[in-house]
Amino acid sequence: MALSKGQLKSRIVSEMQSQGATATGEHSWVNRMAEAIANAVVDEIQSNAEVPVSGGSSAGTYGVE
Repeated sequence: MALSKGQLKSRIVSEMQSQGATATGEHSWVNRMAEAIANAVVDEIQSNAEVPVSGGSSAGTYGVE
């Protein structure tokens, strides 16, 4: 499964709205905050996560993209 900044942002916005936040209006920060959080989470996972493969011809440790 690929990581998607856009899908994660949508999920964050949805969760924030379910908690009572308003994503529309001139002063709403919900979309900008959700985008910043999604970008940071995906970037952090992609730059630091490793997947170990213990056997076979593909044995080794690989990064997550």
